[in-house]
Amino acid sequence: MSAGWFRRRFLPGGLLSAPGPSRPRASPVPYRRPRFLRGSGSGPGPADASRRPDARPVRSPARGRALPWNAGYAEIINAEKSEFNEDQASCGKLCIRRCEFGAEEDQEWLTLCPEEFLTGHYWALFDGHGGPAAAILAANTLHSCLRRQLEAVVEGMVAAQPPMHLSGHCICPSDPQFVEEKGIRAEDLVIGALESAFQECDEVIGRELEASGQVGGCTALVAVSLQGKLYVANAGDSRAILVRRDEVRPLSSEFTPETERQRIQQLAFVYPELLAGEFTRLEFPRRLKGDDLGQKVLFRDHHMSGWGYKCVEKSDLKYPLIHGQGRQARLLGTLAVSRGLGDHQLRVLDTDIQLKPFLLSVPQVTVLDVDQLELQEEDVVVMATDGLWDVLSNEQVARLVRSFLPGNREDPHRCTAHPWEGHVEGCSPAQSNEPISPLSQSLLSFFLLATLAVQKQLSIRVSHQWWATRRPGRRT
Repeated sequence: MSAGWFRRRFLPGGLLSAPGPSRPRASPVPYRRPRFLRGSGSGPGPADASRRPDARPVRSPARGRALPWNAGYAEIINAEKSEFNEDQASCGKLCIRRCEFGAEEDQEWLTLCPEEFLTGHYWALFDGHGGPAAAILAANTLHSCLRRQLEAVVEGMVAAQPPMHLSGHCICPSDPQFVEEKGIRAEDLVIGALESAFQECDEVIGRELEASGQVGGCTALVAVSLQGKLYVANAGDSRAILVRRDEVRPLSSEFTPETERQRIQQLAFVYPELLAGEFTRLEFPRRLKGDDLGQKVLFRDHHMSGWGYKCVEKSDLKYPLIHGQGRQARLLGTLAVSRGLGDHQLRVLDTDIQLKPFLLSVPQVTVLDVDQLELQEEDVVVMATDGLWDVLSNEQVARLVRSFLPGNREDPHRCTAHPWEGHVEGCSPAQSNEPISPLSQSLLSFFLLATLAVQKQLSIRVSHQWWATRRPGRRT
């Protein structure tokens, strides 16, 4: 993917000239819906809808174009938090082809077989910040990176045991034993492919944004169904859960400055120059003041999960590496997540301190063995960005899902969730007896995946709807 391709695809009319000081600069990347929802539906166009406070257009794919495996997708944009949609989504079928080997020993890969060798399905949510460019690029790039990474290891994935040498050569007769002792399985190759795909996508985003003069980053939450297993890869603060009749199982962990405190502090310990003398890596219960000098106060460092006491020195009065707690925690006073894609150009305000060295693009991957579960019709996977989890707990979401799915068994669209007015359609707050905070405070997107359909590997055509709501309110 070249810089020219990015300009042609996302910057109609070429790069915009520098704005004058009297006019705020509009995002050069146009407001876009996810690819699978484009070119269909009714109502005002997406560009117009994003600017009309009274417009609530519903978009769904044209007949014959549907999400795979009974998946519903929904999205909310409101409170005028951002002029452009920073949430993006992607889904589709993964067609993995097998690689052929050359006849000569020094010839590794020849070509990709034209026919599909292995198929899977892919769903992804990208929560952008600092502009929509990184999320748009990720939604259009990550699945291709993943396909390439899977095609590079597909021979090992389908083997009874991943071979030491993918070419089939056996240099050492004990190679299978070494692989077995390491406990290497086919799913480890998929995990490695996901990790490498995130890394590759991050590099692509960095190059393309630099070439086009754009900035920004995004979190990424991906689910891949392959060979009877569901792989959930998360880099950021989005979340996925499995909702069953009597169980709520987390399928991911959020990565924030607080949850990755020790890793971030360890990096600052090894490379103190990254802080440029402006920050302290130590954590204190609150920001220290001049009056704390010489006092013994609570603290913890990179090697500590517990707390200790230290005598406050002048260097401890610097701004903390991680400041705030909960939703207000910020890395270097700037970013609320510690993993994601992009942000290569992000710097601390009024300094030359980069945040990228502290950010990881590598996801945590959770594997759900779908074939081993006794799945019921109402068992679903909920994937959502932080806008949902900021106001609802796992249990509250599970209760909402359980309340509307059993009563809509004959509805072909029942896996298409409709977040509206602070509740899911078909289940009002009164019905669920759950106090629900207004969802209009954040932008959110989510998928609802029917696990039974995933297990059967069926492509069930359902409708999916897209909501865009812009309520009156002050921009933040």
